[in-house]
Amino acid sequence: QVQFVESGGGLVQAVGSLRLSCAASGSIFSVNAMGWYRQAPGKKRESVATITTGGSTNYADSVKGRFSISRDNAKNTVYLQMNSLKPEDTAVYYCNADVARYYGGSPYLRYWGQGIQVTVSS
Repeated sequence: QVQFVESGGGLVQAVGSLRLSCAASGSIFSVNAMGWYRQAPGKKRESVATITTGGSTNYADSVKGRFSISRDNAKNTVYLQMNSLKPEDTAVYYCNADVARYYGGSPYLRYWGQGIQVTVSS
């Protein structure tokens, strides 16, 4: 099994900042891409940011210039620094990781964290 520990969410006023972290553990041989998604009430889950093992990043247009994703490969941990937060950033944020669980050619499968609430008040 692969487990995630997510932290850093909560309530913040608009233009404030939060830093989310997500640590993967368990039966892990290798971690490929990691990322963050979010889902607001009544909306579909959407990609926020992704990062490869080499550090290449990709962001949703709505968060470019405000959010920054990073990772610590040694700790299988991904971070999301969120600045200049807006009320429309309010959502449950989910981390994910593409994980190969065993040595010897096991496929990379995507695993998800349980989600963490971020609420931005106006």
